[in-house]
Amino acid sequence: MAKTRGTGLLMVWTDIDSEFEAEFNRWYDEEQLPRLLEVPGFLSAGRYAAVKGAPKYLAMYELEDHNVLRSTAYLDTVKYQPSPQRRRIGTSRIGRNFLRNAYRQIFPVHTDPIEQTVEMAPFLQMGRIDVSASIEEEFNAWYNTAYIPGYLAVPGCLGARRFVAVEGQPKYLTVYEFEHARVSESEAWSRARVSNPWTRRVHPHLRHDEGSPGVYQRVYPK
Repeated sequence: MAKTRGTGLLMVWTDIDSEFEAEFNRWYDEEQLPRLLEVPGFLSAGRYAAVKGAPKYLAMYELEDHNVLRSTAYLDTVKYQPSPQRRRIGTSRIGRNFLRNAYRQIFPVHTDPIEQTVEMAPFLQMGRIDVSASIEEEFNAWYNTAYIPGYLAVPGCLGARRFVAVEGQPKYLTVYEFEHARVSESEAWSRARVSNPWTRRVHPHLRHDEGSPGVYQRVYPK
């Protein structure tokens, strides 16, 4: 099976005024995503709309690694030579609360080969997080060894990955993959959140970005 994910992500969030939404969605589905997927190192892509949180729209690109965004193929064919339609209706012209971040995966350190071929999840929950430097090392240890494992046992949670930003802010991104939109509203999820005493020590040091955490439903491919 073709590889669908590596160790890099390009994430683009934006809100769109209602008068432009139909045109924006058509452009993204018919031109923007297909064009980027022609760039070597872009492995798969999907678009999501917020069920909870903000901004409303997310385009998620799975990359071989984050260095793809420095490649000649990406810079010459996409970034520095936008199509006429992109110049006319691209997110920088009609979008609000625009956020474009590139990431490098830090958890898990080694991805199972089978997981490298899975399709885009139907639902995502994402946290965009900064943390005090004084507790950063402990924060990462807690997240990887105590916090995520509890959630992975919750019915409906398909997986989780963590990333550090190489372009953009906040510094950390957590991506949970869900079967449905209400996994994080379940009793099992709530129990996992409070099950470890370590969580009570670390949680007060986390700073979530506005609109985070958010739950998103895949809208393309449908």
